[in-house]
Amino acid sequence: MTEIIETAGQAKMYMRRALELAQTAVERGEVPVGAVIVRRTTGEIIAEGFNQRESGRHALAHAELMAIDQACRKLGGWRLPDCAMYVTLEPCPMCAGAIIQSRIDEVYFGASDPKSGALVSVEEMFSLPYNYHPTIHRGILKQECSGILSEFFRDLRIRNTQCRKQK
Repeated sequence: MTEIIETAGQAKMYMRRALELAQTAVERGEVPVGAVIVRRTTGEIIAEGFNQRESGRHALAHAELMAIDQACRKLGGWRLPDCAMYVTLEPCPMCAGAIIQSRIDEVYFGASDPKSGALVSVEEMFSLPYNYHPTIHRGILKQECSGILSEFFRDLRIRNTQCRKQK
């Protein structure tokens, strides 16, 4: 049996990288969500993604899907065994479905999503009778993950208000 590389400190390290990717999304005018996929036995980050729906003009360009696509290409298959995903925001139903389909072992997320979260908030997809059930770890760097989202949407509301006043 192989040893799994996993400590609370490492989870925070990977989530910090996901937060850096979320910041990249902000700089491109995207909702700040970042995701990394890690090989559990080696601790190597094998894929990264951030939201690109606005810039890519594509509904599927969620951070999680971008990372899953990159990981599949790197590993040469659609299954991602021995992998964990670290994502700043609780995945939506589409992303949760992709996580199930790609057989990612564990999902670590920072902020819950009370409007679209499909792991613990709106629904609990991983507890439904699908053929695969990843393990969930929530609240990793929760304040930082929630903070970047709150700041983004606050700034967006301010910009929208200013635009309306100028018209």
